[in-house]
This record gives sequence, C-alpha cells and structure tokens, in this order.
Amino acid sequence: MAFTAADVKRLREKTGAGMLDCQKALKEANGVFEEAETILKKMGLAAVAKRSERATEQGRVFTAIESGRVAILEIGCETDFVARNEGFIATGKTLVENAAKNNLSATDAGLQAAITDLAATIKENITIRRLEIIPIAADELVDTYIHGDAGSIGVVVKFKLGKPELKNNQAVKTLLHDLALHAAAFKPQYLNAAAVSPAYIAKQTEIFLAQVAEDKKPEDVKKKIVEGKIRKHLAEICFVEQGFVKDDKKTVAQVSVEVGKAAGGTIELVDYRVYRAGEPL
Repeated sequence: MAFTAADVKRLREKTGAGMLDCQKALKEANGVFEEAETILKKMGLAAVAKRSERATEQGRVFTAIESGRVAILEIGCETDFVARNEGFIATGKTLVENAAKNNLSATDAGLQAAITDLAATIKENITIRRLEIIPIAADELVDTYIHGDAGSIGVVVKFKLGKPELKNNQAVKTLLHDLALHAAAFKPQYLNAAAVSPAYIAKQTEIFLAQVAEDKKPEDVKKKIVEGKIRKHLAEICFVEQGFVKDDKKTVAQVSVEVGKAAGGTIELVDYRVYRAGEPL
C-alpha cells in the first residue's frame, strides 16, 4: 500500500518522531498507519534502552498539591535544552499531579511508561531521579516554589498551625512563601539541631578541636571555643536557626513566633524539601 507526504506528516505530528523515521516506518508497514505507529514505538524503545547508561545531570523539578498531599518530583535528562522542552515540562507537570493525587511512588508502572514514551520522542536518556509524597495534616499548611524559568530548584515547606483559621491568614501564608524562597537561596541541611545526627556533631567537634589544638589557651577555654564554633555551625546549617532571608538579624524561628503571635496563634516550621536538579543523591 502506498503512502503520501501527508501520511508522513500526520505520523510525525502524532508520534513526534523524525521525518526519516516516519518514512521508514510507513515503508516497512506498507503504508498501514497503525502498524507504522507500532514500528516507531519499537524503534523508540530500542533507542531508549541504548541511551539508558548516559548520565542525566540536567533536569527539572516539579511540585503539586493534591488530595491532602504534596509531591515533589525531579526528572533528569542529558541537556538543559531538553529540560526547557515544552513536551518535557508538560509531561513533568502531569506526572507530579498524578503522583500527588494517587499517592504514587517513583517505581509506579504508569509513571515509568510515560517517561519511557517521553525519552523515545525526545531521544535523550530521561529518568525519574526522585519523587516524594508528603502528607498534609488538617493542622498543617504547605507551600511550594519552583525557582526561575529553568525550574532546576524546587522547594516544599510546611507549617504546623496552632489554630485552623491561620490557614487563611495572609501574613502566615506570606511568611511560608518567604521561607520557600529562603530555602531555595540557602539550602539548609537540617530542619533544626535535633535533626542533626550525633555522628555529624562528633565529626565537626573533632575538626574544631584540631583547629585549636596548637592554641596556648587553657583546655577549658579551648573547649568553650569549640562549643561556640559548634553553635555557630548549627546556626548556619539548620533552617530554623538561620538568619531570615528578609531580616538576617532575626532567625527563622524568631520570625515565625512573631508572625504567629500577631496572627493570634502559633506557627512552626516542621518540614521542608529542597531539590536541585542534577545534584548527587
């Protein structure tokens, strides 16, 4: 069965495959459109398998709040050009919304199939690098933030509220969004000092002790110096102890107390995530 240039154009528009691949598929299928689609899919899947070992050091982060959950998803790709591709972005938004709505994991067959189809169309190695679903309780408020047009940084922040009506307080919502911006800028390593492992503290103490080892000061003085260094270090890496992005003379915890009090209740930062596309996992 013969095929026309219009058939090639229609097949290309439907599948996203290249012109030459469409011509080859139609020729192999003797002009049968549906069979040509199947051939292209097989060609694409074979190519996806060959590309699977390529590094995905670029990518994009997506977030969605659905059905009492917030999802944060990183999709990796090989080039920043693909990370800006409209089809790549549209697929990521659809997948993260679906994941939040249905509480899906990164290994979900439907999500993986969509990524495989995308990789076959775009012709790069594309992967779900990580996906987290975080529940939102009745007394919690969540905000998300995607940084810049590149979408390479994504943030989730969560408040625990002393009163349910604080969910609608504009000052509380503004602060939560400001903290999302803060996290994107400063990427705290831990929520608070209690979240820091004793092993990490021990290692940092060892480092600081080595720094003052040659000092001629008395041992008790050196011990206090090291304790001060630990406190300063924790203030640098713990979210609630960092200087607030809009007023670094106050910590995040202090600003949260102030805003909560002014709003007639209490608010507490209790969870967060920061994803940077391509960072080591």
